Amino acid sequence: MLIDETYDIVTNPHQEDPDLHILFAGQSQTRPGHQVGPKVFDYYLIHHILSGQGTFSTGDHIYKLGKGDSFIIEPGHLTGYKADPTNPWEYYWIAVKGKRFKLMLEQAGVTLTNPIIHASNHNHVKWLEKIKSTFKSRTSGGGLRTSGYLYLLLSDFQKVLHPERLKDSEAPTRIERHVKQVAQQLTTQYTEPISIENIAQSYGYNRAYFSKMFKVYNHVSPVTFLLNLRISKSRQLLRERLELTVEQIAYSVGFNDPLYFSKQFKRFYQLSPSEYRRSLAHLHTQ
Repeated sequence: MLIDETYDIVTNPHQEDPDLHILFAGQSQTRPGHQVGPKVFDYYLIHHILSGQGTFSTGDHIYKLGKGDSFIIEPGHLTGYKADPTNPWEYYWIAVKGKRFKLMLEQAGVTLTNPIIHASNHNHVKWLEKIKSTFKSRTSGGGLRTSGYLYLLLSDFQKVLHPERLKDSEAPTRIERHVKQVAQQLTTQYTEPISIENIAQSYGYNRAYFSKMFKVYNHVSPVTFLLNLRISKSRQLLRERLELTVEQIAYSVGFNDPLYFSKQFKRFYQLSPSEYRRSLAHLHTQ
């Protein structure tokens, strides 16, 4: 059967990131028996096979691969790959460099001794297509977008290589996941005006039920959880930011009423904010 060889490669037009940079992306229908190497590359290569068969060799290992498989080449190691003489490969590939990428591969479960991903039912093609088409379009922000697609590709690799990690992440119930998400939201946004009722509704719960379930997992209600965060941070500011007034600290940690802040602080520490600050000054003079 006559096979028309094709070769289409696109270089990344965006500014290089020394920590993580996709050099180029390509798609090729190889000729029968097409061979690369054995050789040493100075960048990472990811190939995903669309059709056909062939072999990939690295170290002492030879892998026979076909449609749906991916193989990873690491820089500095002698590797080679060869298309079948009667049913040659068609594949996508991308070249990547940067010290962050090695860590990303390890997190996905890809190593020198485990460089193959058998995943015919996963959407790796989609992410590789998007990387290549984004390079071609030369749109603003394309560098960040293609990095995002690369993360999604490696996330899919991880699902194949370590399905038990996916099961672990899916083990919590729906409400438990939402409680953890809200706890994280409160931790990072405690300085902002926050309505527990609005947050609960955004996740599809009424406030009473969500507060009850939040307390099951965190041992305090979301209101108390938020109050603890704000008071704890205010105590730190009273110690470390002596140039700030009590009123400024109250606003800085999310209280709109300095008098209410002082009342709550005294409930926690049996001293008003001003008394607490004076007690620190007294300790320093002893």
